[in-house]
Amino acid sequence: MTEKSDSSKKLGLLAATALVVGSMIGSGIFSLPTALAKFGGISLFGWLFGAIGAFTIAKVMAKLSKSIPSSGGPYAFGRAGFGDFTGFLTGWAYWLSIWVTNAAIVMTFLSYLSVFIPSLATNKWLALLIGLSALWSLTALNSHSVKNGGIAQVVTTILKIVPLAAVTIGGFFFINFDHFSPLNISGSTSLQAITISTALCLFAFLGIEAATVPAGSIKSPTKTIPKAIMLGTIVVTAVYILSSISLFGILPPEEIANSNSPFADAAAKMWGSNARYLVAAGACISTFGALNGWILMQGQVPMAMAKDNLFPKSFARINKNESPYFGIIASSIITTLLLLLNQAEGLAGVFKYMVLLTTVLNLVAYIFSIGAFGLFTVEQKFGLKPTVTNIILAVASFGFSIWMVVGSGEPAVMAGFIGLLLGIPIYIWNKRKA
Repeated sequence: MTEKSDSSKKLGLLAATALVVGSMIGSGIFSLPTALAKFGGISLFGWLFGAIGAFTIAKVMAKLSKSIPSSGGPYAFGRAGFGDFTGFLTGWAYWLSIWVTNAAIVMTFLSYLSVFIPSLATNKWLALLIGLSALWSLTALNSHSVKNGGIAQVVTTILKIVPLAAVTIGGFFFINFDHFSPLNISGSTSLQAITISTALCLFAFLGIEAATVPAGSIKSPTKTIPKAIMLGTIVVTAVYILSSISLFGILPPEEIANSNSPFADAAAKMWGSNARYLVAAGACISTFGALNGWILMQGQVPMAMAKDNLFPKSFARINKNESPYFGIIASSIITTLLLLLNQAEGLAGVFKYMVLLTTVLNLVAYIFSIGAFGLFTVEQKFGLKPTVTNIILAVASFGFSIWMVVGSGEPAVMAGFIGLLLGIPIYIWNKRKA
């Protein structure tokens, strides 16, 4: 196989940027406003601080990807900085968060699809069948070829931004500034309201590291990945902040708090009831594209770990199109089990609680990556030097991550810790075999 043919099967800047944007813009932007509305206009500071924190983490990830262009993203960074065990915990936490996230995205996709197929809201087995069809069609696409998954990511990313942009731009012609007063309606202090709002908003920014995960499947990774991370973060930040200001200007906080689809309600208020279907379609495309992005990544982390003898060797298998098909399929099987469990009576609340763990588990991966960045900076490894910029980045991103762990709440932190412990037997088993 020639070098040219290898390169032709890899992702370029557009696909890598779409992977970052598509992984972040998923279900969060469509569902979070309802949770944020109880805080009032002050929740916009949550988006602002979430964006600033995400930007510092993105900058750290961009610098690390340039220094360590290895597949696995946070796993590769954590292992390079602190050794096999920390690297394993980083990869395990990140992989765990991916398949929980995918299950959540499938369910969000179904909830918006029910606007067009109302029976999905009442027939749980029909919903499961369609959800699994979406999951496994994208699994088949990405298992066949990483590049095909990248093309799908570019298309869905463009389509998902269109309805958001329409509501955002249109909303500025209908904005009512009285909806922002009083600023804090939560009954808690401003600091508490901002802290919780920021922790909630951070969920929508998860995926800033997306392009670092399939580094081995990206053209010129040392140049492409940093650009994709920064471009993707800038695009997403603009979309989130502007769309939230517009939404809160169109609808009062109490109306948003009681809405299952606030953006659809905003569109209906501006352009009539039929506009609801436009936004619902945009939400379906958004969640479908996010699902594609996370499925593309879910085989990369265990593949990188398997190559380092920290995971079963089967996960290192790739096909002729350079897709880690075994890891992608295995991950989707786990997601399928989660979706099946969610059909049982009484488990919906448990499932929703597990979704809250995603932020904590991602923060574990971020914190180890930031720690590695700080270590490399101090020790002047991998081309990193103790410049003022690097030191500020390390301190700011680490402090923000700790703040967000605290803001996520004790139950989520405790459950995340238990999830990490469950991976230790797998680490011991593979170490023994190695």
